[in-house]
Amino acid sequence: MSQSTSAPAGLPRGRFFLPGPTEVHPDVLQAQTRPMISHRGAGINALMKELQEGLEVAFCTKRPVFIGTNSATGFMEAGVRNAGRTRILSLVNGAFSKRFADIALSCGFEVDVIEVPWGEAHDPDQVADKLGKGSYDAVTMAHSETSTSVLNDVRALAAAAAPFEDTLVLVDSVSGFGGAELRPDAWGLDWLLTGSQKSFALPPGLAFGVASEKMMERAAVAPQRGYYFDLMQYAAGHEKAQSPSTPALSVMFSLQVQLKRMQAETMEKRWARHTAMAERTWAWVEANEAAGLSLLAPEGYRSPCVTAITVADGESGPKIVKGMAEKGWVIGGGYGKLKPSSFRIGHMGDHTLDELNELLDVLTEVVS
Repeated sequence: MSQSTSAPAGLPRGRFFLPGPTEVHPDVLQAQTRPMISHRGAGINALMKELQEGLEVAFCTKRPVFIGTNSATGFMEAGVRNAGRTRILSLVNGAFSKRFADIALSCGFEVDVIEVPWGEAHDPDQVADKLGKGSYDAVTMAHSETSTSVLNDVRALAAAAAPFEDTLVLVDSVSGFGGAELRPDAWGLDWLLTGSQKSFALPPGLAFGVASEKMMERAAVAPQRGYYFDLMQYAAGHEKAQSPSTPALSVMFSLQVQLKRMQAETMEKRWARHTAMAERTWAWVEANEAAGLSLLAPEGYRSPCVTAITVADGESGPKIVKGMAEKGWVIGGGYGKLKPSSFRIGHMGDHTLDELNELLDVLTEVVS
């Protein structure tokens, strides 16, 4: 295999299966070496217009796709600041959905939580029942919960919230976008956010957000929308084909290249490729049950982008990660309280089924 700077020094391309940041194609990385341009001139106008055309296709939306020079966590904060007035409901089933709730709390909102065990998905009926018993400005949720590999049915959850017209639906799809089907306009999502470094297969440094018309109406009068994450400033910048503040130009150059690659593949084929890799991983885990391995996420609620695998002894997760590293492969450890008892495979971004099969062959040796 050829060497590439998209993986750690000395590691052949195709062996980096961390669930974010993911491996980046050499052409996408190379784009970052272009000379700088003015962020307030004709060059940036042309670039932003081209990026918007590609982003609207990738996000299956007719709405503007805001580009932020920040991590996706920043756009979580943007969501609650622009949607919130006093009270927010947060759906928690892992570390990152909990982060959404923590951000809302730290911004001064009253936060109620529906929490289910890590490894489980949320029930739309339970959400509808909770919304019917209180008044909430917004409900937050994770699409692909990276810590547990659970894929919440955000379409069904948004439908459950739809009768409560004053409650906006805020969705974190950091590891889901680009690998799992996602249609914010058709599904009634009021704020959809993601980051550049996971299934998007870009370097870290950018966040993306799609706001509904209802979200923008709320943002216009939001009492705590702040300054840096003020969506009204993003909307004003969009009208001028600019960003509200100095953007990460180098990563935007890589975005330009990656959007062309994604368009060539098509989103439908990209989703199908991720599903094929996920199903192959699930089948491998089931074939290795004798080694004490099992899938954390239940059938029907598994992310096509990342798989969390539990170990029977509850403590050998880090040993498996280390064993793979010694053989020249990178996988993810368990996250947070799941660190001792699990490990994760990030089959996302531009990885192929052939690369995944090579990984699983080596992983079989390590867990045997």
